[in-house]
Amino acid sequence: MNSEFAIIGGGVAGLSAAIGLQSINSDFMLFEQSALVKGIGAGFGLAANAMQALDFLGLKEDIEKIGHHVSTYNILDQQGNILLAPDTNALSDQYKQDNFTIHRADLHHYLHSKIPVEKIVLNKRAIKFTQQKDLITLYFEDGTQHECRYLIIADGVKSPLRQQLIPSSAPRYAGYTCWRATIDNSDIKLNKGSETWGKAGRFGMTPLVGNRVYWYACINAPAQSSKFKNYTISNLIEDFKDYHTPIPQILAQTKDKDLIWNDIIDIKPLQNLAYANILLIGDAGHATTPNMGQGACQALEDVAVLIDELGHKEDVIAAFQSFEKRRLARTKYITETSKFIGEVAQWENKPLVFLRNTILKKLPSKFTQRDLQKLLSVDFMKINT
Repeated sequence: MNSEFAIIGGGVAGLSAAIGLQSINSDFMLFEQSALVKGIGAGFGLAANAMQALDFLGLKEDIEKIGHHVSTYNILDQQGNILLAPDTNALSDQYKQDNFTIHRADLHHYLHSKIPVEKIVLNKRAIKFTQQKDLITLYFEDGTQHECRYLIIADGVKSPLRQQLIPSSAPRYAGYTCWRATIDNSDIKLNKGSETWGKAGRFGMTPLVGNRVYWYACINAPAQSSKFKNYTISNLIEDFKDYHTPIPQILAQTKDKDLIWNDIIDIKPLQNLAYANILLIGDAGHATTPNMGQGACQALEDVAVLIDELGHKEDVIAAFQSFEKRRLARTKYITETSKFIGEVAQWENKPLVFLRNTILKKLPSKFTQRDLQKLLSVDFMKINT
């Protein structure tokens, strides 16, 4: 046997899992298919629940230094009027943690720095495995193999290992495609984040540390559209020209080379996350659309709960099973709720959009914040069933 644990995937879930296993003196190896550990994408949110998970793992103070503190993140209409104003400060009091945004690359580089170099093997793509009672053999694209006692699959929404384990778990397309970029904030001077729902699609923006702006734009589209694959900044400027300030200005200051494009996908909630000595975590186990800003947050929750279970149980398989009991219902709720929010936010029918916006403006905050309340009012570390 080459290692007790093998972790497949060097994203947020895999890197933080490695740090967690290291903290409880467990033997592991991490395998990442890319030649470099880097954050593919731009920015994302670390809500109060993610910060609690980082606190549990002993990483919070360092992350706060490279993250941008977020006090508000309003949902706006195309003219800039407020549709929803989540009270993130009041909700974060449940965890006694603040909310942050961070650049994905910054977080990846930090997490990578906490793991001994000899524990990470790069440019190593796992393509299949064989599972026995006490031994798992991993097979890599380069023809090599690795044996371990326990396998943590954390290689994302398109995980080939999850597909082998659960053939019906192919990613599903959400119906809209997305562009992202990070640009300089010197001229724009954006000081708070927001997301705008309009006739052309959605546009979100938030400041990051280092005087940067992270933005994203979502448009309804067929899957893997050749038209949108070849979209340029000029196309986006035309689509969003009637949106409120500073959206046109942000787009005008973005270069084509800075654009990152991908279709939005998730996976239908799984029936299980634990399969004897194999465990699915992060996007490999419960990939969600980004509409609740919970993708990375749930990966970090996963790791905190997993390390908590491993720290209390000598039997790893029993710890995996307890992890599943604590995580399955919560991740299912987030996946399904996020999918629904995305569908409503992407409405194009003018009467429906008018009705949606009118209702959202008039609803009491206790109704408009219900989903956020359910997410953040429950301490995920105390969920036992």
